[in-house]
Amino acid sequence: MMFPNDAEPEPTMNQSLNLAAPLSAAPATLAQLVFSSAERFAGRIAIEENGQHIDYAQIPERVMEFAKGLMALGIQAGDRVGIWAPNSTEWILAALGIQCAGAVLVPINTRMKGPEAADVLERSGCRVLFVQQRFLEVDYPALLAPYRPASLEHLVIVDGETPEQPCDLTLAGFLRGAATIDSESAKRRAMAVEPGAMCDLLFTSGTTGKPKGVMSGHGQNLRAFSEYVKIIGLVPGDRYLIVNPFFHAFGYKAGWLTCLIGGATILPHAVFDAEAVFQRIARERISVLPGAPTLYLSLLAHPQLKQTDLSSLRIAVTGSASIPPSLIERMRNELGFSVVTTAYGLTECGGLATICDPQDSAQVIAGTSGRPIAGTEVSIRDPQNLALDAGQTGEICLRGFHIMQGYFQNPEATRETIDADGWLHTGDVGRLDEAGNLIITDRLKDMFIVGGFNCYPAEIEAALIKHPAIAQVAVIGIADERMGEVGCACVVLRDGEALDAAQLIAWSREQMANYKVPRQVRFLSALPLNPSSKVAKNELRALVADSAPA
Repeated sequence: MMFPNDAEPEPTMNQSLNLAAPLSAAPATLAQLVFSSAERFAGRIAIEENGQHIDYAQIPERVMEFAKGLMALGIQAGDRVGIWAPNSTEWILAALGIQCAGAVLVPINTRMKGPEAADVLERSGCRVLFVQQRFLEVDYPALLAPYRPASLEHLVIVDGETPEQPCDLTLAGFLRGAATIDSESAKRRAMAVEPGAMCDLLFTSGTTGKPKGVMSGHGQNLRAFSEYVKIIGLVPGDRYLIVNPFFHAFGYKAGWLTCLIGGATILPHAVFDAEAVFQRIARERISVLPGAPTLYLSLLAHPQLKQTDLSSLRIAVTGSASIPPSLIERMRNELGFSVVTTAYGLTECGGLATICDPQDSAQVIAGTSGRPIAGTEVSIRDPQNLALDAGQTGEICLRGFHIMQGYFQNPEATRETIDADGWLHTGDVGRLDEAGNLIITDRLKDMFIVGGFNCYPAEIEAALIKHPAIAQVAVIGIADERMGEVGCACVVLRDGEALDAAQLIAWSREQMANYKVPRQVRFLSALPLNPSSKVAKNELRALVADSAPA
């Protein structure tokens, strides 16, 4: 299902054919953005990593090498291409190369295990995967090898060893293939991409536990994050340390894509380490630092806070957890941010739905998620799908240009999520205050957030139930001082079986991404059920709250 945005400008004939002509209109595709930003911000640093700089003027040539390399492998417009790697310069160039080739970017979570990554690659139909050889002591190609889908024709090994399979390539070998493609043909391919074309396919989980691919278009992404640039006040020359992972909308769309729109310098950061981030702020004069509340709490707790020059910090954007107003005040007063705001979004709306005005009070910024971005609507609706008045609590629904084109190859799930009037039903519960600010109060879905990562109990439960000692299991989120929330597995054992919490947690680390692993375990004789024989999770939460950790 697609909801086109009539306001998005279509490329003109001159733009399509005269490749030397400047892009006078606002770019409506990422290919147009690559060339437009090169013109607008030439002479400024686009990407800086490990002492290496890429000027904005150099970005088109570097990106088009990746696009030509994909064309040499036979990638056509609309084909899916994955990236399974940590934040890096190559991630950005590969992503833009995929999009300039008219293909669809499929980011893979670096914390996924082999079976999880293979499932996303197979269901998306990825033909090529850019993959890091090794990251955090994990050999990604080796992790994938036993589960590699037949549809995956090539691995391009980024920063790694010689591939084992003859169909796979080193990055250098891949880029050598680019020389076989004519540059003008590649540019024509890039400029032929239309604003409504699918730009990326980000996978998210639902309460059924099976990740779903969210289809998002070029034009809607650029329009949404151009609004974001205006609201947060990003300016050319800002230095943006991107700690949030690129496989997530926060690191990708509110991260490096936002920088390319606004002319800021992208500084990728691969692994969050509070000490390393603290040192980079001072050493590299970071001005923009979005992240989960955990990030700012770590900085505020640093023993050298008062002795370190953090005066370059200017913009902070947070969300994903309830925030005390005192944290907003401390971010302003102790960390020196002049712009502090909170936002709300989900993958199905491109990652951005509402955002606070940075001029709002600490109470508004901490207690609400702000108002909808221009061109979009928020409606609070009752179980009969009728709109509720301000102050009344119901399901948060969204409508506008930013809503996904649908779930990939899953029209039934799309119909369940987007109603006939175009409202996206988020599964989150909240209300609007008199000023139109969104206040999130609960979740219809049982999702909880661990350090900024969305966790879906049904998905975790489906993995845990495979343990031979477990008869039944239910997972809930519980409060955690450091991470915001963590998972708690409530387990009923099979008759005659023995298992302790440490054993189950260790087993879980082998089966799923680390943030999904339950941090606590409760062993019960039975799970509380409602009249429909479904697990009564509210009762379970109360039960867990009253019991000591196992």
